[in-house]
Amino acid sequence: MKRIPVTIISGYLGAGKTTLINRLLSEDHGLRLTVLVNDFGRINIDESLLQDANAQTIALSNGCVCCTLGEDLTAALHRILAEENHPDHIVIEASGLSDPVAIANTVVNEAQLSYGGIITVTDGENLSDLLGDDLLRDQVSQQIRAADLVLISKCDTLSNAVMEQLNALGARTPTLLESAPLADLLFDVLPLPVGRTGAKSAHHSYATWHHRSNEPMDRCRLGDKLANRPDGLYRMKGFVLTNGGGYELHVVGRQVSAKRCEAEETVLVALGPAARISREDIEDWWHS
Repeated sequence: MKRIPVTIISGYLGAGKTTLINRLLSEDHGLRLTVLVNDFGRINIDESLLQDANAQTIALSNGCVCCTLGEDLTAALHRILAEENHPDHIVIEASGLSDPVAIANTVVNEAQLSYGGIITVTDGENLSDLLGDDLLRDQVSQQIRAADLVLISKCDTLSNAVMEQLNALGARTPTLLESAPLADLLFDVLPLPVGRTGAKSAHHSYATWHHRSNEPMDRCRLGDKLANRPDGLYRMKGFVLTNGGGYELHVVGRQVSAKRCEAEETVLVALGPAARISREDIEDWWHS
């Protein structure tokens, strides 16, 4: 059974979560998304994409669906899973005051779903004020610490002051929210290498790396390597041949899943924001 990946969009009030979701719904990624949102009224969908709408659901011509989250996340997820045609990916918009980790725990407890990452959108223009407010600091900090990827909105450059604050909080892979397609980074859309000629690369804003090898890797060395992967590496997937058998590998931010499988060779693809990591960085890490 193929499990449906679920990505959680987190961030404090006004950070830009809805803007990000609008982009995901309109991008040409070819995925059938189901997006669970808190407020239909804030979703600004291009009229040319609208196909059907009612009080709880908006259907788009590109195959994506936008649904109201309601008060019961588990019930909303069960409604999606009960449908005959499952989406390729589920996106959950967390409220500005909610704990994204609690939402992630609900997801991982569902056998038909898989963890697709916590993305926290952070207001770079007002971050210092938010962290300086005694009433808001803990909430904003917790959302940043929980993230597999922190996207910085409302600024064109990352100042040293903002970077120092994010690093102090342990923010993983802080990245400016630019105009590059988001699906390449947020969703599992990059194909594994085909033949010996490599594979499709993502947008130039993202560093991509492909690897094939028939030489088995020491299984203990694989575990050590994954535990010490570079911070800028956001996604990695594929199959690894070890001296203890094959493993199907999925990495999303802080999360690593390695499951036993049949594998005749190692085939991997990885990517991360080009501002945080390069193809050479990934290559050096893997062969170190």
